[in-house]
Order: sequence, then structure tokens, then C-alpha cells
Amino acid sequence: MNAPITDPLQGDFPEVIDTYLEHGIMKCIAFNRRGTLLAAGCSDGRCVVWDFQTRGIAKELKNNDSVASITSVCWSKNGHHILVSAADSSLTLWNVSKGEKVTQTMLQQTPLQACLHPGSSGQSSPPSLCLVSPSSSAPFILDLHTQIITMLPISSSDNGTQNKFSDGSANYTPTVVCFNKSGDLVYLGNSIGEILIIDHKSNKICGIVQIPGGAVIKNIVFSRNGQHLLTNSSDRIIRVYESLLPLKCSLKYFERNEISEIEKLKSAGLKSLSLLREFQDSITKEHWKAPCFSGDSVWIVGGSASKGEHKIFIWDRDGFLVKLLEGPKEALVDLAWHPIQPIVVSVSLTGLVYIWVKDYTENWSVFAPDFKELEENEEYVEQEDEFDLNTDIEKVKGSCLDEDDEVDITTVEKDTTFSESDISQEELCYLPAHPFSDDPEKLLQSNNCESPLSNDSSETEGTNATKYPISMELVKDVLVVPTALIIHHIANLVDD
Repeated sequence: MNAPITDPLQGDFPEVIDTYLEHGIMKCIAFNRRGTLLAAGCSDGRCVVWDFQTRGIAKELKNNDSVASITSVCWSKNGHHILVSAADSSLTLWNVSKGEKVTQTMLQQTPLQACLHPGSSGQSSPPSLCLVSPSSSAPFILDLHTQIITMLPISSSDNGTQNKFSDGSANYTPTVVCFNKSGDLVYLGNSIGEILIIDHKSNKICGIVQIPGGAVIKNIVFSRNGQHLLTNSSDRIIRVYESLLPLKCSLKYFERNEISEIEKLKSAGLKSLSLLREFQDSITKEHWKAPCFSGDSVWIVGGSASKGEHKIFIWDRDGFLVKLLEGPKEALVDLAWHPIQPIVVSVSLTGLVYIWVKDYTENWSVFAPDFKELEENEEYVEQEDEFDLNTDIEKVKGSCLDEDDEVDITTVEKDTTFSESDISQEELCYLPAHPFSDDPEKLLQSNNCESPLSNDSSETEGTNATKYPISMELVKDVLVVPTALIIHHIANLVDD
């Protein structure tokens, strides 16, 4: 009984704004794998980590050498590290619990998006590989330990070679990339409407999937279970594909085929992804921003890219629009769906983070079929034998209970929303609170007349010294002992 109880008859998608988070001007957000922590990148270079249950700030990661705006934040699989990319071309890996920088790399181009390899890593061994999509060059794989950069091909003609736009000298359209669930393949969406399936170890293209119409691909996102892929194109259509490859060891599927020609690459691509559905607004022809899946991959969500509108569209996988969320008159910058709960978090242009939740209504008849809801108060007439004690029935009820059974209160049930591959023993779910102790000298300097340790301004310093001869060392010790001991100690001094 670890998961919260919800009413399945009311749907599991958000409806209203519950609250908002405010801390500077936030630009991008990302949940950890359990949804207990929310990281937000700010315009002044800070990365704020919120405890999502208490809505309080658990950690603030600040780079004193940089005040540039954050462009993306990404959690490691176990939640111990966060990768932060900034507008000053810096890429910083943070240790979340310690609040320290693990490594920092200065790139030649501004990274628009950076994500860590989905492979597991321990607290002492930080992740090494990350995928970077710059603003004016081809995406690449970066080894954070060795600083080795491997440029990825952005078209079939660049298979295994350096692409001609890697130096950013020509007119270049930013390319989006992401890892698959196991991390052995990279899915790249280019400017000519192609999804390239790349083996990043050999830097070879294994398959090509052509987007209908050849529109520029602006976003490419995998669902959490790795079975579906989402693309957002410049033709204002969100497309959802089903992955036909196995979740583990997907690369072995391509190793059985010696792929070299383009036709073979497209044939392999058709066997890797299957188009399921297209989503668009046929009336207003909206451009979409930050589309993603829900935690259980049942819903598809996309934000409106129109200026001055904070609209969020939610569809089911059959293509029906089930909810349109309308927020304040502020443009939407980024959004994310909670990994477990029906909660959507969106970022506005003003830097506020809005939390959208399900508007639950009380319906007690769902849990108690014999429950009757009354529109107004009625006088209850008690039946004659309603509260009579039937000893025979009580004996039968008591015999059904086995009092010798032991109750297990220590074993934690597994969360069915996560697969075995998602479970990590070293996972960081919560950040401990570190209270700060008060300085005794500052307490004495404060003008608190009610405190027995504060001096009255009307009395002279000599009078106080004669009546209460207490040294500063003694006062520091008194501040941490119970009040009864303080009174007893002062009484002994007066008697002497």
C-alpha cells in the first residue's frame, strides 16, 4: 500500500493549477526517476532542486564562475548527479547530495540540450557519457572523464564520417537526439525529416525512418518504458511511433544484417519503428513545445508555442483530445509530466513553475455501494434491532481471525509502476535537511527584552556585573542547557 489511492472512474490526467513555485526566473525543469525531486534551471545560472512533496527547496547548485542562463537539466538514473548545460557553452556535472561540482567542460558551441547515458552508475562513480545537441553544429557524444568528443552523423551521406556542418560554418538547423531506454542506440532527428538510428560506439547508422512530408524534427522523446517514441515536427504534427526492437540488446538486431546501402537502411528503419498516431490542432494549427508522454505512456501532452498563451493539450493514444488546460496569459517555456502521479509541471515565460493536478471530487458511493448521499439533512429513525448484540454472529466473526499470524511491518512492497531494470539500491530519492545552529554571540547582541540574558538599558553596566557575575564562556554553556539548570546555577551564584 505504498501508492496513493485514486478513483479510477475520474481519469488520471491533471485539470487545475494547485500551486506554483517561485525562485528567480526558472527556464527548464526535470523530474528524477521517482518524481520526488524536481530540478529547475534559472536564468542566473543556478540549478534549484525542489522537494516535490513539501514544495520546499532541498538544494541549490550555484556555479560562482558563471551567471549564464541554464538551457537544460538532466538527472542521472540513480539521482545522485545532475548534468546542467548553460548559455555560456559550459557543461557541468553536479553531485546533488554534496552540492559540489564533479566536472565542468567548456564547449565551442552553446548546448541547447544535454542528457546523460541511461546506464546505472554508483554514487562514487559518476556517469561518464552524455549526449549534447549544440545550437550550430552536429550533435556529439562527450566522455566527461576523458573529454573525448565523437561527432554523430546527421544524414545518410555522413555515415561513419565527419559531417560538413560540424564546424558550424554553414547555415545549420539544430538537430535533436536522445538515447533509447538501454542506451545502446541513439535516435537522431535531422532537418530533412529523418530519424537516424545510430550505434554510438561504432558511430554507424543502423536504420533510417522517414517522417511524412520531410518536415524538420524539433523534438524526439522516448516514453519511460521505452516502447514508444514521440516526434514533434515543423509541420505542427506530433507523431507517436511504436518501437519494434527489444528493450535490451537492441543493437544485436542490426548486427545480423550487413547494412551499407540507403535502401537497406530504410528497410531496417521500417522494422524498427511503426507509426501509430498523429496529433495536431486542425483548427488553430498550433506549433508545439516540449511534448512528452505521461508516466504510464497512456497520455500524450504538448504545450502551445503561441506567445501570450499558456495552453496544454492532453490526448489519449487513440488520438482524442481529452483535456485542454488553460493557464495565465503567459507563454509556456517548458513542461514535464510526473513519473508516477497525474501531475503536469509547466514553466511560464515569467519564470514561475505551475503545478497542475487532478481535481478530485468526493464520491463515497464508489467505496461503499450502500452509501446514500443526501441533498439536505434528514432525521434518522433508528430501527428497533439495529444495534442489538448478536453473540452468535460475534463468535463467527472472531473465529475467522487468526491471531497467531505475524504482521510484517518492515518489508517494503515493490512499486509496480517501475520495472526491475529501473530499481537501484543506491538511488537518491530525498535530500536530508541540514538545520543551522544559532550563534550565541548574535543572540546576546539582539535586543530581546523578554530574554533573561539580555541587559536592561535602564540599569548600569556595573550594577549588572555586581548582581549577576556571569562570564561570556558561562553564557555560551547556559544557552544549551535546560532552563531548570540555569535557574539553579544563578541561585547558587546569588547565595555566594
